[in-house]
Amino acid sequence: MSLIPIPGTTMVRDTNSMALINRDINGLQEYQNKRNFLASQRQEINRMKTDIADVKNDIKEIKLLMLQLIGKN
Repeated sequence: MSLIPIPGTTMVRDTNSMALINRDINGLQEYQNKRNFLASQRQEINRMKTDIADVKNDIKEIKLLMLQLIGKN
């Protein structure tokens, strides 16, 4: 496999397959870090949604119990 650098870029061309290969390791690392960060944010948001739903259900249950205590059910 022979690689020919493309001037002005971080890319090289493989002379066997004519494929362009990006050799920008820093760009790849930045992309992976951003992807992982966004995934962790999505997980946190989903956890918060679940917690909010649990709190809403707990409040409904408390309300029903209070209504039963005062005899309004």
